[in-house]
Amino acid sequence: MSANDPFSNVTPFHVPEQVRAMAEQGVSQAREGYQKLKEAAETSNGALGAVYASATKGAGDFTAKVIDIAKTNTESAFDFAQNLLGVKSLPEAFELVNAHARKQFEVLTAQSHDLAALTQKVATDTVEPIKTGAAKAFKTGV
Repeated sequence: MSANDPFSNVTPFHVPEQVRAMAEQGVSQAREGYQKLKEAAETSNGALGAVYASATKGAGDFTAKVIDIAKTNTESAFDFAQNLLGVKSLPEAFELVNAHARKQFEVLTAQSHDLAALTQKVATDTVEPIKTGAAKAFKTGV
């Protein structure tokens, strides 16, 4: 060491064992906290992926149902128009119109119930991964 070195006369500093133990315990707790946070983030990412997949499938199912309803209603309208062209009298036309209206009301009521049930199922299926992830997080204490 040179005479001009300002650190040449510094005595080595020793950390007391209690301070060292406390620091090691703090590092250990920080690692545990990080691990729990990492697990929670991975669980959340998995839950979000499942929500996205479920919502996408539900939207596809809903779209398919709406298209099926539109097809059914269009076919019914064409059948009605064709039958209406074949009527011979005004009373027969009124009877056909009334029968078609009753039938369509019943069909539309059933279709509305089907769409409501499908919407409820999609909503329930979409929320399920979030419920599962939250239950797991609270169970593990994350």
